[in-house]
Amino acid sequence: MSLSEQRFDKYNLHRMIIKPLYLGVLLNIVIPGALLFVCYYLHNNDSYTNRIVELESANTLFIVFAVLALINSGAALWMRQKLYVTPLVTSKEKLEEELTIALLEKIRPIYLLISFIAVYGISYYFLTTRFQESAFFVVFSFLVFQVVRPRLGFIQKLIDAQLKLLETKQLKT
Repeated sequence: MSLSEQRFDKYNLHRMIIKPLYLGVLLNIVIPGALLFVCYYLHNNDSYTNRIVELESANTLFIVFAVLALINSGAALWMRQKLYVTPLVTSKEKLEEELTIALLEKIRPIYLLISFIAVYGISYYFLTTRFQESAFFVVFSFLVFQVVRPRLGFIQKLIDAQLKLLETKQLKT
């Protein structure tokens, strides 16, 4: 067993990431996937033909939504990185419980930011009736979620960062 594995043996890392991970799967995979399926069904059955945006403006709208999606992605990555320097726990003794609750609380807005990318795609479909471009946004939100979602290495680094923050806080007082 390596030194890093020994250091994290006292924490149940899987328990710490399971709730945030399930929340992310629900917000960023299940709900957008279901909405994309509805769009697919409407597209294949020609049930929805009410094009609000004309074809000339559809490309411009796609570019606007793509820029917004990139901004959301960058903001989500930045917010995730910011977790390393944000104090999330108050004591070493309760680190696991406090970090589990704080991680769920802090990652929820990140997941919502990512899910807006899928909302752009669904909105794009209902505005233009273009399914392929709509699916692009939903798939892109899936990919961003895969990059941002917490993994064991992320939790280990987060624990290290929180322990360092606790030490610097104790040195100041």
